[in-house]
Order: sequence, then structure tokens, then C-alpha cells
Amino acid sequence: MTARRQTTARLRVAFSDCDPMQVVWHGNYFRYFDVAREKLFNEAGVDLYEMHNQTGLVFPVTKSQAKHIKPLRFRDEIECVARIVEAEYRIVVDFEIRHAGDPAICTKGRTEHVAVRLPQGELELRIPESVQRALLGQDHAV
Repeated sequence: MTARRQTTARLRVAFSDCDPMQVVWHGNYFRYFDVAREKLFNEAGVDLYEMHNQTGLVFPVTKSQAKHIKPLRFRDEIECVARIVEAEYRIVVDFEIRHAGDPAICTKGRTEHVAVRLPQGELELRIPESVQRALLGQDHAV
């Protein structure tokens, strides 16, 4: 079995991320996921902007979910782990958010992405092989 690529992004909760109850508003967790996913792709050598310019492919989110276990608050130092689960027919990334230095999980999440060719908007039935290899830890892609 191939080791799945993963990374950890360290973030600090901003005041503007919090709601009137003084906890992080639920929609901001997906922004934290985005930061970790972008770092994961960059470390794999997958430049989505350049890939779009060269191939016309984009990878929109088709499904997202989050389970909120323990709240995050203003100025919390957090770590968001992003881990590739699948990258053959769709890209699936799992996430875990913790307070820095604390093993307890605050939030778990997942995003799913497909490959779409623009400008036609045609769904590709597979993730390009170079992206598969890069995200599964087998080499670097575009």
C-alpha cells in the first residue's frame, strides 16, 4: 500500500473568524481546510493554477463535510492536518483540526473534488495520472 501524502498547516484564529458567541463561525472551518489542502498540493508539486493554464482542468469541490467536536476561539493556535484519501477518480482529502500541542481533535472534515475541463465544463472520468502520482506520494506533477 502506498503511503498517503499529508501535511499540517499551523494557523491562528483571527477575531474576524468568530461569531457573536465568541467561537469560530462554522463556515470558516472550510477556509482552514483550504489552507491545509493548498499546502498539501503545493508540497506535492501540484500547482492548480498552472494546471488550469496548461490543460484547462479545474478541480471543484463537489462535496464537503465537517464534524465540530470542540470549539475554536479567538487567538487559538491551531493545526489543520490534510491527508489524501483517494486520487484516482476523484480527489478526497480528510482533515483534522486540533489546538497546537493538544492531541484532542476539535474538528474532522472531508472534501471531495473532481476534474472538470473548461471552458466546456466537461467532467473528466479520472484524475490525470501525473496528479494521481503526486498526491499519492509517488512523484511530483505540474
